[in-house]
Amino acid sequence: EVQLVEFGGGLVQPGGSLRLSCAASGVTFSRSIMSWTRQAPVKAREFVAGINWSDAGTRYPNSVKVRFTISRDNVKSMVYLQMNDLNVDDTAVYYCQADYLAKTYWGQGTQVTVSS
Repeated sequence: EVQLVEFGGGLVQPGGSLRLSCAASGVTFSRSIMSWTRQAPVKAREFVAGINWSDAGTRYPNSVKVRFTISRDNVKSMVYLQMNDLNVDDTAVYYCQADYLAKTYWGQGTQVTVSS
């Protein structure tokens, strides 16, 4: 059974930072493309970061580029999202995503709220 468990969300003031973590099990993590997506109320889910399994290449949309950094630890089967200079538009539920053997899996999500 594939399990993705996110943690590290919370309430942060504008300009602050948070680091999200995701623990993966049930997949060959080192062969999985890992991503973070987010969904704000009444908005569609949005891709925010991805990291390849082969060369650890990363990709980001312009909305978070420079501010967010995704990384992975294939030994621990963990993926991280460092988020800096957060603003109110970053408020959303953040989901860890694994793409493995042509299937996509998501965790339950962790809430990030940016507010003063």
